[in-house]
Amino acid sequence: MLKRLASVGGYTLLSRIAGFVRDIIMAAVLGDGFLSDAFFVAWRLPNSFRNIFAEGAFNVAFIPRYAAAREKRGEEQAAAFADNVYSWQIVAQLVLLALALACMAWIVEIMAPGFSAHPGQTALATALSRITFPYLILTVIAVQLSAMLNAHGKFAAAAAWSIFLNIAMIGTLLCAKWFPNAAYAAAGGVLLAGFLQIIFIVWAAARSHLRLRFTWPRWNPETKNFMGALGAATIGSAGVQIQLFFDTLIASFFPGVLTAVNYADRINQLPLGVLGIALATVLLPEMSTLIAKGDEAGAQGAQNRSAALGLFLTLPFMAAFLFVPHTIMRGIFAHGAFHVDAADVSAMALMGYGVGIPAFVLVRVIAATFYARHDTATPVRATILAVVVNIGMKFLLVWGFHLGALGVALGTSLGSWANVSLLVFLALRRGWLVIDEVFLRSLLPSFLGFAATGGAALAGATLGIALRPQGGLIQHEASLGLAVLFGAVAYGTVVILFRKRLPLGRLVGA
Repeated sequence: MLKRLASVGGYTLLSRIAGFVRDIIMAAVLGDGFLSDAFFVAWRLPNSFRNIFAEGAFNVAFIPRYAAAREKRGEEQAAAFADNVYSWQIVAQLVLLALALACMAWIVEIMAPGFSAHPGQTALATALSRITFPYLILTVIAVQLSAMLNAHGKFAAAAAWSIFLNIAMIGTLLCAKWFPNAAYAAAGGVLLAGFLQIIFIVWAAARSHLRLRFTWPRWNPETKNFMGALGAATIGSAGVQIQLFFDTLIASFFPGVLTAVNYADRINQLPLGVLGIALATVLLPEMSTLIAKGDEAGAQGAQNRSAALGLFLTLPFMAAFLFVPHTIMRGIFAHGAFHVDAADVSAMALMGYGVGIPAFVLVRVIAATFYARHDTATPVRATILAVVVNIGMKFLLVWGFHLGALGVALGTSLGSWANVSLLVFLALRRGWLVIDEVFLRSLLPSFLGFAATGGAALAGATLGIALRPQGGLIQHEASLGLAVLFGAVAYGTVVILFRKRLPLGRLVGA
């Protein structure tokens, strides 16, 4: 499992690095105002629907059932099940695409009512959304083939296909002068990425003798069971996207806040993508297979080791986001049209996200114990609680306490902690989560890693400022470099001193 996690995490890390390059170029080209806010609304639409109907809900409903079909009925029946699911997906996505394109102007007005105060911004966001939304249907094949590859224990290609989004957007942003404006260039990159991703994942799947065929959709007991699970999972995934909808709605009334929150979230996605999503991607098929074989002890062990590793690897990021957020955002984004003041607003949002990093990762690990047992309803209830907490805190923090970008991000973090708390409580009560010695032994080095990384990063950032006078050349980059170096050395020291208490050698016993 550790080898598979390294594969997923490695390709995801490569994608995140490419994403950083993309975001740096995007910040320099788009800036932090009219164009960038309009594009981020246009990008959020297909992204949100993809997370609802594709990776977010689809994987948790499809992978356990596909894995069970392979285990109990063989490859041929599993392939027939996959083809039928794919056919239903295509029909549903075509209907959704037609409705979205026809109603796009109304959708944008609902999502970003604050744009009406800025002449032309709603129209621009609508035009961009019509370019980006077809990306959703183009990812249907990629998402399902990725899920099938994961179920077969092949994680590399499924983790690598997202890289093409960053490559395509970098290319179009660098060619922005040939588009009506830079926002159109970014939107064009999204659409181009959809085609590149399909080509890559179909090729990768063919190498593993996997394919999808469109057939006339059939309604049978197996499909009914899958659709019921998908419906429940969709409600859960929709809850997360409702939170993002309110992020957009609230931020649209404060120029620049939407852009600030998006760039902070891009940094926040590094630990989530490399660690959280990688852990969940590997853990779900692993637990599903073990439970299908009746190996409850093995499933519990996998989950405890995943939780221990997730906590140990994410707490240093939490420390960095809380101790040196301005150093991070200035060093990465304060270039071109994205000024220092804009980076500082993003830094406040990064602090808010930092509070929730462990929860963002742990919720995926804990939810796997329900999904692996074909229980999609319980995570939905936990998500509904998180949505209520999230939205309530956003309104309180942003309009009540006037915290702006910090309030938007902090509301998201508090909602995630509510989600984790309820999932842990329910899993413990049902006996589906047993906290073992491996997890308990990892707590001390995890919290020591947090303290050491945060303190060392702050010392490095402070030294960087002292060595380079205010306003000097590459001051922000030098401070960031020293913060990363000092933090990495401190964290590495903790790893070496406490390596025997950490599940670094293997994630699954035997």
